[in-house]
Amino acid sequence: MVKFSQQFEAQLIPEWKEAFVDYFQLKKDLKNIHHMLKNAHKNHTSSPNNSLFSSLKHSLFAHQHRDHGPIQVHRKLASSASKGDVYETELLEQFADTYATKEFFACLDQQLNKVNKFYRAKEKEFMERGESLEKQMDILLDLKSAFKEKGGSSKEDQSISYTLSSEDDSVRNRAVANDLEKNDMAFADSPRSDEVGKSTILQREDSKLRTLSNVRIHIPLTTPSRTFSAISDLVREDLLNQSSRKCGPEGGKLHLNKTKLHHAEKMIRDGFVELYKGLGYLKVYRNLNMLAFIKILKKFDKVTGKEILPIYLKVVESSYFNSSDKVMKLADEVEELFVKNFTQDDRRKAMKYLRPSQRKESHAVTFFIGLFAGCFMSLFAGYVILAHITGLYRRHQNSVYMETVYPVLSMFSLMFLHFFLYGCNIFAWRKTRINYSFIFELAPTKDLKYRDVFLVCTMAMTVVVGVMFLHLTLLTKGYSYAHVQAIPGLLLLVFLLILVCPFKIIYRSSRYRFICVTRNIILSPLYKVVMMDFFMADQLCSQVPMLRNLEYVACYYITGSYKNQDYGYCMRAKHYRDLAYAVSFLPYYWRAMQCARRWFDEGQTSHLVNLGKYVSAMLAAGAKVAFEKDASVGWLCLLVIMSSAATVYQLYWDFVKDWGLLQMNSNNPWLRNELMIRRKYIYYLSMGLNFVLRLAWLQTVLHSSFENVDYRVTSFFLAALEVIRRGLWNFYRLENEHLNNAGKFRAVKTVPLPFHEVDEED
Repeated sequence: MVKFSQQFEAQLIPEWKEAFVDYFQLKKDLKNIHHMLKNAHKNHTSSPNNSLFSSLKHSLFAHQHRDHGPIQVHRKLASSASKGDVYETELLEQFADTYATKEFFACLDQQLNKVNKFYRAKEKEFMERGESLEKQMDILLDLKSAFKEKGGSSKEDQSISYTLSSEDDSVRNRAVANDLEKNDMAFADSPRSDEVGKSTILQREDSKLRTLSNVRIHIPLTTPSRTFSAISDLVREDLLNQSSRKCGPEGGKLHLNKTKLHHAEKMIRDGFVELYKGLGYLKVYRNLNMLAFIKILKKFDKVTGKEILPIYLKVVESSYFNSSDKVMKLADEVEELFVKNFTQDDRRKAMKYLRPSQRKESHAVTFFIGLFAGCFMSLFAGYVILAHITGLYRRHQNSVYMETVYPVLSMFSLMFLHFFLYGCNIFAWRKTRINYSFIFELAPTKDLKYRDVFLVCTMAMTVVVGVMFLHLTLLTKGYSYAHVQAIPGLLLLVFLLILVCPFKIIYRSSRYRFICVTRNIILSPLYKVVMMDFFMADQLCSQVPMLRNLEYVACYYITGSYKNQDYGYCMRAKHYRDLAYAVSFLPYYWRAMQCARRWFDEGQTSHLVNLGKYVSAMLAAGAKVAFEKDASVGWLCLLVIMSSAATVYQLYWDFVKDWGLLQMNSNNPWLRNELMIRRKYIYYLSMGLNFVLRLAWLQTVLHSSFENVDYRVTSFFLAALEVIRRGLWNFYRLENEHLNNAGKFRAVKTVPLPFHEVDEED
């Protein structure tokens, strides 16, 4: 049977953990009382007179307060409704250890007051959001009606006047104004604060409410599911300026088309979905806290032999977090509105949006992981034995194979090693309850689970090693390179076709998202940057050898060099050689442009400091390229200086900014106050390992090799170490992001809304 403490920890909302009842602290206080009672019992047993006297005193004191019970909970009315009432417990009977009991009830009162305060604040936030969404829904329905009346089948812009008279409900206007004002503050701290930008046009003086008789409506020119480019921003600003000049005292005119209306509807729909999710979290919050109070009071009665549960539970049941029914009513209203306006009274379809079911993990996936893992290990063992017999990986032997076929195997190995480590990251994030799906904004029904990642890795590497084993077997049987050299190219082509395959097979949604994120990275800084974008760009910074292999293999097969076995053509051709050097800079350039875009959108100088880190990495890479061309002492000194400076820069950013460690005033020396892993030494080991692996560039200076092993194999192992370092970095980077969200109690997204009120003066 699962203990309640384990059940409680498993079911609480991770981002709201600090707002829940501190059940473990209460259990600790209760254990202290239990130990005190044991000691008191031993002392009373040894001196019977004292025991008799204390029991007599206890019975007289209890008789004196039999009408009131052992305790009395006082309720102090708050000065304002927003603060809520405060509860304080008074002991009316003599306990065995009064001091420890007072400490317990002081902690219990503190937890009850904390829960009430947090629940009241979140309830108010969601109620305001619900009122704002209801108002947005009314405007959307009026616009749809007006659009249909004007024959809205055309995709061209149409001018529609929309006016709210001064007779409209002032309460609703106030709710919208307050909500919009709140959005300004909430978006600045949200994980996707950069998405809000210019999509929410709020113009007001001193954030004061003014009764609006005219409404101007602004709808973004892009889909709400993706941030828009800088070009779109400029076009939208120009259109909004034109629209504002056309607004007259009669009402606000809006240039509207079917696409804009659809985008506005999607934004409002997503707003309802996130609101419903937040209300569901609040229900879980209430139920779990109620259970925690009941369990801890039962334990107290069992330890002390008192009947505290009925008295204190009555107070808890009447407290605000348990007695308020606003959340239940609002959830029912959201369901009704959603079913009516977004799914045409189809409740089952509406529930797919509001309550998306988690994709069940099949035992077949686990079976095939084991099957493909066994096949991969067998094929890999056979490939290694055959390669050792033929001497392919020895220095100065069979350079044709190492120049043409080995880059393909190296490229796939690095890529799927990285993907395998991502699966390990997902497993570790789930074990430590890091909400990676919320941070990456992954759909719960479509995101990859760690078993899915392991299945893709084992299956893909089985195919890759199987094809490489077949290719090597044909070579050993006497087939020439001209006959079998197309096999590695076909393997790469098959993987590319699977990646862009439009059919709903092999995790299509994940493949599509990967392509979209890659597009956003390549087109930096045209697109605004979200967490998934710069996280993926950081992964590419660790995959420079893989990208260079990909560029070489593409050159080898696209130019047709594989037909005449001219494998040195891509190394001799100047433009392809220069492109190979450019590939070494591209990941750092993309990441630097993302930092520049974030600085432009958010105005935080920390993004410029982060940009300097990638500039230093590019300078170090440039010094390395120059040293490879001219191995002189001058270039060697420059390489050491630039690489050392870049390494120190990167280590500081890794530990302090990305991981949030090395906090001087932390309760955990050289770490931080909040740790998701209980064993502190793991953090110290990870920091040391990250430091060592950051020094892999020293191999460029030392030119270390392993006896007769080809230098390409040594380079592959160094590249694999960098991929492993990145996999380690990924866990702590998301741990720090999760703790930042938990510190601000961010558990649901704040979706920007399309319609905004602007007065005539503005």
